[in-house]
Amino acid sequence: MTPDKSGTRHFRQMWWTSIANVPLVLFLLWFIISHLGASRADVVASVQNPLNAILLILSFASILWHMRLGMEMVLEDYVHDERMLRASLLLNTLFTAAAGVAALYAILRMSFGS
Repeated sequence: MTPDKSGTRHFRQMWWTSIANVPLVLFLLWFIISHLGASRADVVASVQNPLNAILLILSFASILWHMRLGMEMVLEDYVHDERMLRASLLLNTLFTAAAGVAALYAILRMSFGS
């Protein structure tokens, strides 16, 4: 019998997304700050740059995955009823997926023309 390594996998995913989030969040902050007061057309033009679009998609994917993992840890620590825990974990995953789909749709829509 092999020991359960899900905790190690979870830790490594949190660690890698933390590392990835440093430059991605810096890019996201730069992107947002540089577009404060800009028109929608200016923002769309920036998102149409393939590098910006890819970095935005990677930013949202990494941030949302990290958020999902963190909330999973909180839920596992503080929700003690098994059914409530399963429902909470499912809602956590569904919320993250919905936010990811919405972000992907918005970025792709702007990237390929609105």
